[in-house]
Amino acid sequence: MKRYSKIERKTNETQINIALNIDGIGRRTINTPIGFLNHMLDLFTKHGLFDLNISAKGDTFIDEHHTVEDIGIVLGQVFLEALGDKKGINRYGFFILPMDEAVATVAIDFSGRYAFKLDCEFIREKVGDLSTELVYDFWGAFAQSAKVNLFIKVENGRNDHHKIEAIFKATARAIRVACELDKRSLQNIPSTKGVL
Repeated sequence: MKRYSKIERKTNETQINIALNIDGIGRRTINTPIGFLNHMLDLFTKHGLFDLNISAKGDTFIDEHHTVEDIGIVLGQVFLEALGDKKGINRYGFFILPMDEAVATVAIDFSGRYAFKLDCEFIREKVGDLSTELVYDFWGAFAQSAKVNLFIKVENGRNDHHKIEAIFKATARAIRVACELDKRSLQNIPSTKGVL
């Protein structure tokens, strides 16, 4: 069973191409016009042990919002498609990750339903070339497109770079746990409904 997906999204605002192999080793090629987002997606892939190719162009002469949100949308779509009927997966994942003085807690459920909350206060308007408010929009778009329940909370933290990095790393680790196959239940869908 190969858990792979490739999706292209073209709009008047953006052109996004993402290819995902869930059962990878962390190979990645990340190319977006937003340097700080490249850094976050790079470490997301490394810590999730996904193989991920992302190519994105967008109307960043306006601002980075459309590009960031659309990458989140397509990233959610490739996970949804690559998991198929979700047979054999753990379904649930969680991780608590310290990043220097910041601590991020992430819980995710590949339930087929959408719920999202990000609890984090940022001090700066931007980190590098990424508006901090777009961290919410990125993960909200991901959760809606992947049809997951995603809850992210950051405690402590003085440095907004550390907070965002903790979010991306912890989310990668939680997704990795949720997507891993349960050897005791490989032929079963993890729901009493029989479908997710």
